[in-house]
Amino acid sequence: MQRAPLARPGRRPGRAGIRDVAAAAGVSITTVSDALSGKGRIPDATRRHVREVADRLGYRPSAAARMLRTGTSGLLGLTVTTYGEEPFTFTEYSCFAEMTRAATSAALARGYALVTLPAASRHDVWSNVALDGTVVIGPSDQDPVVSELMRQGLPVVSVGRPAGAPQVTAWVDNDHEAAVLGVLDHLADAGARRIGMLTGTTTDTYTGLSTTTYLRWCERVGQDPVYESYPAHDPCAGAVAADRLLARPDRPDAVYGLFDPNGADLLATARRYGLRVPDDLLLVCCSESTMYATTEPPVTTLSLKPKRIGTTAIQLLIDAIEGIESHQPVEHVIPTELMVRHSSRR
Repeated sequence: MQRAPLARPGRRPGRAGIRDVAAAAGVSITTVSDALSGKGRIPDATRRHVREVADRLGYRPSAAARMLRTGTSGLLGLTVTTYGEEPFTFTEYSCFAEMTRAATSAALARGYALVTLPAASRHDVWSNVALDGTVVIGPSDQDPVVSELMRQGLPVVSVGRPAGAPQVTAWVDNDHEAAVLGVLDHLADAGARRIGMLTGTTTDTYTGLSTTTYLRWCERVGQDPVYESYPAHDPCAGAVAADRLLARPDRPDAVYGLFDPNGADLLATARRYGLRVPDDLLLVCCSESTMYATTEPPVTTLSLKPKRIGTTAIQLLIDAIEGIESHQPVEHVIPTELMVRHSSRR
């Protein structure tokens, strides 16, 4: 009985190698190597062509070969900033989960792997992982993680404009002022006369800009601000803040919640106080969760488009690592989308 021939060591059966890519693209092995590593002086059209062929064939460079050839590991870091020492399981939030999934896919498409790491007060973990660059989500003012990464000389792409933080390689964010104004104007057009807000106590750009925009809007329209702040990483604090807001003597007739759980917390609190949504209380929250399309009533949500943000952040990071001259700006603003449902219609 004949045995099937053994596969050559170091190469998986059916897996395309660099010679296969070179043959299919009609270029030399050196050109393939330069195109995929971002090195060498080759035309942009050739670089794109080689990458398209490599993607089509499913070619993935060996991590060991990459280290020997380029001195890079092929590992990208991703972290979500935490505040204080409280645990924060960010993957439980739909926005961060979608962003991480999109970032992982974008990294793999260009031959990199994504490693999620904690943004803890101790940074020694960052020194023990051979990263080529890092995406930091939601950096705070003078963020210690960003400072440490920049000290190490690593490219850093920030998701969120890093106010007061060290200069990063690039950043991706939404226009939070325009987004909040759109929500407030939508609620006012629906008949709200006293619009409140649930916001956070953190110093990240999203929370700070959103709250400041709300306060300025109140001043412009002549309304006294009606809002409650709480530490957003605490899953119980949001429900308590929602109760404080709807128990106030100057209770709002509409509320915008900045964070994912706010919609559910406000719906539950409204029922407890006998308030009907949307008759007595209009409601909008910022969330990517599909749950809000099936609540009773369905809740209007603001989408920050985290998939686009995650993909864009990774593309900017890899371009910086590979030294690719980009014609795109290093500051990317991703538009938001208001998903209008029954909770904000009268």
